[in-house]
Amino acid sequence: PFSTRNASSKYDFVKVKVWLGDNADHYYVLSRFLLSRMLTVTKIPNHVAIKIALELKKLLIDNSLLDVSQSDLEANLFKLMERRGYGEEYINRYKMMTRFHHQRVPLVILVCGTACVGKSTIATQLAQRLNLPNVLQAKYQPTHTDIVYELLRTSTDAPLASSPVWAREFGSSEELITEFCRECRIVRKGLGGDLKKALKDGKPIIIEGIHLDPSIYLMDDENKSSAALAPANDGENKSSERSESETPSENKLDAPRDNHGDEHSSVSVAGVDDEGTVASAVDGIASASSRSVDTKDETVNNNDADPSVRKEKSSPEPIIIPIILKMAEFDHKALLEEWLSTRSAEKYNLQDKEKLVSNLKTIQDYLCSFTSQGYAVVNISATTFPQTLDWLHNHLLQ
Repeated sequence: PFSTRNASSKYDFVKVKVWLGDNADHYYVLSRFLLSRMLTVTKIPNHVAIKIALELKKLLIDNSLLDVSQSDLEANLFKLMERRGYGEEYINRYKMMTRFHHQRVPLVILVCGTACVGKSTIATQLAQRLNLPNVLQAKYQPTHTDIVYELLRTSTDAPLASSPVWAREFGSSEELITEFCRECRIVRKGLGGDLKKALKDGKPIIIEGIHLDPSIYLMDDENKSSAALAPANDGENKSSERSESETPSENKLDAPRDNHGDEHSSVSVAGVDDEGTVASAVDGIASASSRSVDTKDETVNNNDADPSVRKEKSSPEPIIIPIILKMAEFDHKALLEEWLSTRSAEKYNLQDKEKLVSNLKTIQDYLCSFTSQGYAVVNISATTFPQTLDWLHNHLLQ
């Protein structure tokens, strides 16, 4: 886990301004805390990242470099990284992540799986490692005190049951999967606002929970356009929620295109708060450094360019990465029994634990069927959890 800021250094009381753009007319204040968080995203250990960030600030201050360009800052940073054995591979990752945030490419990570396979833990740990502040849960809590559940229950034609889908009796596996997909679509509506905002603003987001049907999130209509960007597309969401079997579009981590959103180009000074996130810091750098370029483009092209075309160009397609967690039956059953023992007050319609495990396996098999479409199915267990987390970190960086 990431430690909070360690003992403060005397160098923290000296401000180093990092200037941006060809004319160096915008700057942000260097924060070693945010820099160290950015370094950990590249898979540099946290304690090493903190040392590198401190060494960089010490180097700049000791040499009276209180005003430095972004390129000079990175040149010195990369030298310090190489000195500690984190060379080209890590430097390229740093450049990639900086470019990724700079271009505001929407990233949606789906952590799918049945109950008790570690979805919440994996999502939280990944968010911490990748410095992603937004994690949404794709599930409903069947209690009368849950506001979200009540809203979903009263706003849909078919009511949601008071017990989880995997704890109910069904005549066949097909009936179970049909009901599971129906509930996934209902929960998808509840996540719609947050998801649209993330796609519109170009912010990364992790969605985890049992009520995640990858086919709903990977359809062509939703992957090719952020519905929230154009009012005319409001109807698309309804049709996409009714469909379950459309062919998903590309979800590879391709190199994002060089696009700058006009709506963010008005920021003139990218002030970085120590308590902020790396994503917000880099967003500020991107906004400030692209302002002069965007202004020139608008002056030249404002009269003859179609506004809708400019808007379309400023919104790159989202990258959607589904991760399906799978656990061996023995481990899964043990965790499930432990989980049920802590919820003795909740009355499930299904009393046969073997049938309950069978229902979960049916849902797991359905989720794993997306392997044929190239989606990652990750075997997970309590004994190999750190290794699984490392593999997922590498997978997402690729």
